[in-house]
Amino acid sequence: MIKVAVFDDSKERLDSLELLINHTDNLLCSGTFPNCNTVLEDLAASAPDVILMDIDMPGVNGIEAVKLLREENVQLPILMQTVFDDNERVFASICAGASGYILKKANPQQIVQAIQDVYEGGAAMSSSVAKQVLKAFQTQMVLQTPANFDLTEREKEILGCLVKGLSHKLIASELFISVHTVNTHIRNIYEKLHVRSVSAAVAKAIKEKIV
Repeated sequence: MIKVAVFDDSKERLDSLELLINHTDNLLCSGTFPNCNTVLEDLAASAPDVILMDIDMPGVNGIEAVKLLREENVQLPILMQTVFDDNERVFASICAGASGYILKKANPQQIVQAIQDVYEGGAAMSSSVAKQVLKAFQTQMVLQTPANFDLTEREKEILGCLVKGLSHKLIASELFISVHTVNTHIRNIYEKLHVRSVSAAVAKAIKEKIV
């Protein structure tokens, strides 16, 4: 059972997401919250496996909440919901450590799939948001030689799999290694790239032309 905590300032959307999650096999809504002002306490109370978070809320917004959680070493997958055509906000969310993104207009099946993807270690991202992210990189990139992060060949191989959107389980299957070994390599990749999430690692791999 995947427990999901939902943060959204729209009561109507909170209710609809709670209904969707609780009526989906293997999903359970462990808490709904109208803001992120007490996000650490809310997570302690709801004990989720995945966080579904609105990017724009009054008080502490979604981006600020992601930064706070990562600074507090909260490693739960965080799936952002966005209605923005704002490259900077999407890019900021990636840099802050969000695990994936989905547009609010996504259908129920896409929302459920995105939750399952980030839970399994993937980097859920709708195609339209992915285009925004690439645009953000294109506007921020400057000519430079590829950085050397001292990744091993195996780490580069696994990073390449992450860029393709493979989950930890699929990477293990494709490379004929255990999920535990995959997780160990990914922790090392995070440390060497100075990132704290799959999406941030993928973003840096693309930006720095590592793979």
